[in-house]
Amino acid sequence: MSDATLPSAAATPPRSASRARSESPVVQVALIAISLAFLLLFLLLPLVTVFVEAAAKGWEAYRAAITEPDALAAIRLTLLVAAIAVPFNIIVGIAAAWAIAKFEFRGKDLLISLIDLPFSVSPVISGLVFVLLFGAQGYFGPWLQANDLKIVFALPGLILATVFVTFPFVARELIPHMQSLGSADEEAALTLGASPWRVFFAVTLPNVKWSLFYGVLLCNARAMGEFGAVAVVSGKIRGLTNTMPLHIEILYNEYMGAAAFAVASLLAGLALVTLVLKTLLEWRYGDAIAASGRH
Repeated sequence: MSDATLPSAAATPPRSASRARSESPVVQVALIAISLAFLLLFLLLPLVTVFVEAAAKGWEAYRAAITEPDALAAIRLTLLVAAIAVPFNIIVGIAAAWAIAKFEFRGKDLLISLIDLPFSVSPVISGLVFVLLFGAQGYFGPWLQANDLKIVFALPGLILATVFVTFPFVARELIPHMQSLGSADEEAALTLGASPWRVFFAVTLPNVKWSLFYGVLLCNARAMGEFGAVAVVSGKIRGLTNTMPLHIEILYNEYMGAAAFAVASLLAGLALVTLVLKTLLEWRYGDAIAASGRH
Protein backbone atom coordinates (compact mmCIF):
# COMPACT_ATOMS: atom_id res chain seq x y z
CA MET A 1 0.00 0.00 0.00
CA SER A 2 1.46 3.35 -0.98
CA ASP A 3 1.74 6.34 1.31
CA ALA A 4 -0.86 8.13 -0.81
CA THR A 5 -3.51 5.61 0.20
CA LEU A 6 -2.89 6.09 3.92
CA PRO A 7 -5.22 8.52 5.66
CA SER A 8 -3.30 11.46 7.00
CA ALA A 9 -3.42 12.21 10.69
CA ALA A 10 -4.16 15.84 9.95
CA ALA A 11 -7.18 14.91 7.85
CA THR A 12 -8.64 12.76 10.60
CA PRO A 13 -10.63 14.86 13.05
CA PRO A 14 -9.94 14.27 16.74
CA ARG A 15 -12.24 11.68 18.21
CA SER A 16 -13.49 14.07 20.92
CA ALA A 17 -14.34 16.79 18.37
CA SER A 18 -16.10 14.29 16.11
CA ARG A 19 -18.06 12.94 19.04
CA ALA A 20 -19.06 16.43 20.14
CA ARG A 21 -20.45 17.18 16.68
CA SER A 22 -22.34 13.90 16.65
CA GLU A 23 -24.30 14.60 19.84
CA SER A 24 -28.01 14.53 19.21
CA PRO A 25 -29.94 17.82 19.11
CA VAL A 26 -31.88 16.70 22.18
CA VAL A 27 -28.67 16.43 24.24
CA GLN A 28 -27.43 19.79 23.00
CA VAL A 29 -30.72 21.51 23.80
CA ALA A 30 -30.81 19.86 27.24
CA LEU A 31 -27.29 21.05 28.10
CA ILE A 32 -28.02 24.58 26.93
CA ALA A 33 -31.32 24.62 28.86
CA ILE A 34 -29.63 23.42 32.07
CA SER A 35 -26.93 26.08 31.75
CA LEU A 36 -29.44 28.85 31.08
CA ALA A 37 -31.67 27.71 33.95
CA PHE A 38 -28.73 27.75 36.34
CA LEU A 39 -27.66 31.24 35.24
CA LEU A 40 -31.23 32.52 35.50
CA LEU A 41 -31.93 30.99 38.90
CA PHE A 42 -28.65 31.56 40.71
CA LEU A 43 -27.20 34.65 39.02
CA LEU A 44 -29.68 36.76 37.06
CA LEU A 45 -32.71 36.40 39.35
CA PRO A 46 -30.87 37.41 42.57
CA LEU A 47 -29.31 40.36 40.76
CA VAL A 48 -32.66 41.56 39.44
CA THR A 49 -34.16 41.08 42.90
CA VAL A 50 -31.59 43.44 44.40
CA PHE A 51 -32.58 46.28 42.07
CA VAL A 52 -36.32 45.57 42.34
CA GLU A 53 -36.21 45.61 46.15
CA ALA A 54 -34.01 48.70 46.16
CA ALA A 55 -36.63 50.59 44.15
CA ALA A 56 -39.63 49.12 45.97
CA LYS A 57 -40.30 52.24 48.07
CA GLY A 58 -39.59 54.80 45.39
CA TRP A 59 -36.80 57.13 44.44
CA GLU A 60 -36.99 59.32 47.55
CA ALA A 61 -36.54 56.35 49.88
CA TYR A 62 -33.71 55.06 47.70
CA ARG A 63 -31.94 58.41 47.71
CA ALA A 64 -32.38 58.77 51.46
CA ALA A 65 -30.90 55.30 52.05
CA ILE A 66 -27.73 55.95 50.08
CA THR A 67 -27.21 59.54 51.27
CA GLU A 68 -27.79 59.19 55.02
CA PRO A 69 -24.59 59.83 57.05
CA ASP A 70 -23.73 56.20 57.92
CA ALA A 71 -24.22 55.09 54.32
CA LEU A 72 -22.03 57.90 53.01
CA ALA A 73 -19.38 57.05 55.60
CA ALA A 74 -19.48 53.40 54.49
CA ILE A 75 -19.18 54.38 50.81
CA ARG A 76 -16.26 56.72 51.50
CA LEU A 77 -14.48 54.10 53.60
CA THR A 78 -14.99 51.40 50.96
CA LEU A 79 -13.56 53.65 48.25
CA LEU A 80 -10.65 54.69 50.48
CA VAL A 81 -9.71 51.11 51.37
CA ALA A 82 -9.87 50.07 47.72
CA ALA A 83 -7.89 53.15 46.64
CA ILE A 84 -5.05 52.10 48.96
CA ALA A 85 -5.20 48.30 48.69
CA VAL A 86 -5.49 48.03 44.89
CA PRO A 87 -2.44 50.20 43.97
CA PHE A 88 -0.41 48.37 46.63
CA ASN A 89 -1.37 45.03 45.09
CA ILE A 90 -0.57 46.35 41.62
CA ILE A 91 2.98 47.29 42.65
CA VAL A 92 3.70 44.14 44.66
CA GLY A 93 1.88 41.90 42.16
CA ILE A 94 3.95 43.24 39.24
CA ALA A 95 7.16 42.83 41.22
CA ALA A 96 6.31 39.25 42.23
CA ALA A 97 5.21 38.29 38.72
CA TRP A 98 8.32 39.83 37.17
CA ALA A 99 10.61 37.98 39.60
CA ILE A 100 8.84 34.64 39.11
CA ALA A 101 8.54 34.86 35.32
CA LYS A 102 11.93 36.35 34.45
CA PHE A 103 14.36 34.93 37.02
CA GLU A 104 15.37 31.63 38.56
CA PHE A 105 16.05 31.71 42.29
CA ARG A 106 15.79 29.61 45.41
CA GLY A 107 12.36 29.61 47.00
CA LYS A 108 10.53 30.35 43.75
CA ASP A 109 7.99 27.56 44.31
CA LEU A 110 7.46 28.76 47.87
CA LEU A 111 6.76 32.29 46.64
CA ILE A 112 4.18 30.99 44.18
CA SER A 113 2.51 29.01 46.99
CA LEU A 114 2.42 32.09 49.21
CA ILE A 115 0.78 34.11 46.43
CA ASP A 116 -1.96 31.47 46.22
CA LEU A 117 -2.40 31.30 50.00
CA PRO A 118 -5.30 33.80 50.22
CA PHE A 119 -7.26 31.62 47.78
CA SER A 120 -7.02 28.62 50.11
CA VAL A 121 -7.55 30.37 53.45
CA SER A 122 -10.98 31.51 54.59
CA PRO A 123 -11.22 35.32 54.74
CA VAL A 124 -12.57 35.00 58.28
CA ILE A 125 -9.44 33.10 59.31
CA SER A 126 -7.21 35.75 57.77
CA GLY A 127 -9.10 38.40 59.73
CA LEU A 128 -8.61 36.45 62.93
CA VAL A 129 -4.88 36.23 62.23
CA PHE A 130 -4.65 40.01 62.11
CA VAL A 131 -6.59 40.24 65.38
CA LEU A 132 -4.17 37.77 67.00
CA LEU A 133 -1.23 39.80 65.76
CA PHE A 134 -2.41 43.38 66.27
CA GLY A 135 -5.36 43.17 68.67
CA ALA A 136 -5.23 44.41 72.27
CA GLN A 137 -4.38 40.87 73.45
CA GLY A 138 -2.30 40.01 70.38
CA TYR A 139 1.44 39.58 69.98
CA PHE A 140 2.05 43.23 69.10
CA GLY A 141 -0.93 44.60 71.02
CA PRO A 142 0.92 45.90 74.11
CA TRP A 143 3.57 47.64 71.99
CA LEU A 144 0.93 49.23 69.77
CA GLN A 145 -1.01 50.48 72.79
CA ALA A 146 2.14 51.85 74.40
CA ASN A 147 2.86 53.85 71.24
CA ASP A 148 -0.77 54.91 70.75
CA LEU A 149 -1.08 53.03 67.46
CA LYS A 150 -4.30 51.35 66.38
CA ILE A 151 -4.58 48.75 63.65
CA VAL A 152 -7.46 46.45 64.53
CA PHE A 153 -10.87 48.21 64.61
CA ALA A 154 -9.38 51.04 62.56
CA LEU A 155 -8.52 51.91 58.97
CA PRO A 156 -5.09 50.15 58.93
CA GLY A 157 -6.72 46.83 59.85
CA LEU A 158 -9.26 47.15 57.07
CA ILE A 159 -6.51 47.88 54.57
CA LEU A 160 -4.36 44.95 55.75
CA ALA A 161 -7.27 42.51 55.55
CA THR A 162 -8.27 43.76 52.10
CA VAL A 163 -4.72 43.63 50.78
CA PHE A 164 -4.38 40.04 51.98
CA VAL A 165 -7.54 38.68 50.36
CA THR A 166 -7.06 40.56 47.07
CA PHE A 167 -3.32 40.13 46.60
CA PRO A 168 -3.36 37.09 44.23
CA PHE A 169 -5.53 38.65 41.52
CA VAL A 170 -2.93 40.90 39.88
CA ALA A 171 0.02 38.55 40.31
CA ARG A 172 -1.90 35.50 39.09
CA GLU A 173 -2.99 37.29 35.91
CA LEU A 174 0.54 38.45 35.12
CA ILE A 175 2.66 35.39 35.93
CA PRO A 176 1.50 33.04 33.11
CA HIS A 177 1.43 35.89 30.59
CA MET A 178 4.99 36.98 31.42
CA GLN A 179 6.15 33.36 31.33
CA SER A 180 4.62 32.84 27.89
CA LEU A 181 6.35 35.96 26.55
CA GLY A 182 9.80 34.90 27.71
CA SER A 183 12.72 37.30 28.10
CA ALA A 184 13.82 37.81 24.50
CA ASP A 185 12.41 41.35 24.20
CA GLU A 186 13.97 42.47 27.48
CA GLU A 187 17.35 40.95 26.58
CA ALA A 188 17.30 42.69 23.20
CA ALA A 189 16.53 46.04 24.84
CA LEU A 190 19.33 45.57 27.37
CA THR A 191 21.73 44.68 24.56
CA LEU A 192 20.83 47.96 22.85
CA GLY A 193 21.79 49.85 26.01
CA ALA A 194 18.45 50.44 27.71
CA SER A 195 18.47 50.66 31.50
CA PRO A 196 16.50 48.06 33.51
CA TRP A 197 13.82 50.60 34.44
CA ARG A 198 13.47 51.71 30.80
CA VAL A 199 13.18 48.08 29.75
CA PHE A 200 10.40 47.58 32.28
CA PHE A 201 8.36 50.65 31.30
CA ALA A 202 9.02 50.50 27.55
CA VAL A 203 8.98 46.73 26.95
CA THR A 204 7.67 44.58 29.79
CA LEU A 205 4.74 46.70 30.94
CA PRO A 206 3.29 47.39 27.45
CA ASN A 207 3.45 43.66 26.67
CA VAL A 208 1.30 42.74 29.68
CA LYS A 209 -0.88 45.83 30.01
CA TRP A 210 -4.17 44.09 29.20
CA SER A 211 -3.52 41.21 31.57
CA LEU A 212 -2.65 43.80 34.20
CA PHE A 213 -5.87 45.71 33.56
CA TYR A 214 -7.83 42.46 33.80
CA GLY A 215 -6.24 41.66 37.17
CA VAL A 216 -6.87 45.17 38.46
CA LEU A 217 -10.57 44.89 37.57
CA LEU A 218 -10.95 41.68 39.55
CA CYS A 219 -8.85 42.99 42.43
CA ASN A 220 -10.90 46.18 42.72
CA ALA A 221 -14.23 44.35 42.59
CA ARG A 222 -13.14 41.97 45.36
CA ALA A 223 -11.68 44.82 47.45
CA MET A 224 -15.00 46.71 47.45
CA GLY A 225 -17.09 43.61 48.07
CA GLU A 226 -14.97 41.88 50.70
CA PHE A 227 -16.92 40.93 53.82
CA GLY A 228 -15.41 38.12 55.92
CA ALA A 229 -11.92 39.40 56.70
CA VAL A 230 -13.06 43.01 57.01
CA ALA A 231 -15.92 42.06 59.35
CA VAL A 232 -13.47 40.49 61.81
CA VAL A 233 -10.98 43.37 61.98
CA SER A 234 -13.43 46.27 61.72
CA GLY A 235 -15.37 45.91 64.96
CA LYS A 236 -18.39 47.08 62.92
CA ILE A 237 -18.34 50.57 64.39
CA ARG A 238 -21.15 52.39 62.66
CA GLY A 239 -20.03 55.43 60.73
CA LEU A 240 -16.35 54.71 61.41
CA THR A 241 -15.22 51.20 60.40
CA ASN A 242 -18.20 49.89 58.45
CA THR A 243 -17.60 49.32 54.77
CA MET A 244 -20.54 48.95 52.39
CA PRO A 245 -20.96 45.16 52.83
CA LEU A 246 -20.94 45.56 56.62
CA HIS A 247 -23.38 48.47 56.46
CA ILE A 248 -25.72 46.36 54.32
CA GLU A 249 -25.63 43.55 56.88
CA ILE A 250 -26.46 45.93 59.74
CA LEU A 251 -29.38 47.45 57.85
CA TYR A 252 -30.76 44.02 56.98
CA ASN A 253 -30.43 42.79 60.58
CA GLU A 254 -32.35 45.87 61.71
CA TYR A 255 -35.21 44.97 59.33
CA MET A 256 -34.46 47.96 57.10
CA GLY A 257 -34.72 45.84 53.95
CA ALA A 258 -35.30 48.60 51.42
CA ALA A 259 -32.31 50.59 52.69
CA ALA A 260 -30.14 47.46 52.71
CA PHE A 261 -31.07 46.65 49.13
CA ALA A 262 -30.52 50.27 48.09
CA VAL A 263 -26.91 50.19 49.29
CA ALA A 264 -26.53 46.66 47.91
CA SER A 265 -27.60 47.93 44.49
CA LEU A 266 -24.49 50.14 44.45
CA LEU A 267 -22.28 47.08 44.92
CA ALA A 268 -24.34 45.17 42.37
CA GLY A 269 -23.87 48.05 39.96
CA LEU A 270 -20.13 47.84 40.53
CA ALA A 271 -20.28 44.12 39.72
CA LEU A 272 -22.12 44.83 36.48
CA VAL A 273 -19.64 47.51 35.46
CA THR A 274 -16.79 45.10 36.18
CA LEU A 275 -18.51 42.40 34.14
CA VAL A 276 -19.06 44.75 31.19
CA LEU A 277 -15.45 45.95 31.26
CA LYS A 278 -14.23 42.36 31.55
CA THR A 279 -16.36 41.29 28.57
CA LEU A 280 -15.25 44.24 26.44
CA LEU A 281 -11.64 43.56 27.36
CA GLU A 282 -11.90 39.91 26.37
CA TRP A 283 -13.70 40.80 23.13
CA ARG A 284 -11.29 43.56 22.09
CA TYR A 285 -8.04 42.04 23.33
CA GLY A 286 -8.87 38.36 23.43
CA ASP A 287 -5.53 37.24 22.01
CA ALA A 288 -3.53 39.06 24.64
CA ILE A 289 -5.70 37.75 27.44
CA ALA A 290 -5.58 34.21 26.05
CA ALA A 291 -1.81 34.41 26.26
CA SER A 292 -2.15 34.77 30.02
CA GLY A 293 -3.88 31.42 30.18
CA ARG A 294 -7.45 32.73 30.43
CA HIS A 295 -9.97 31.71 27.75
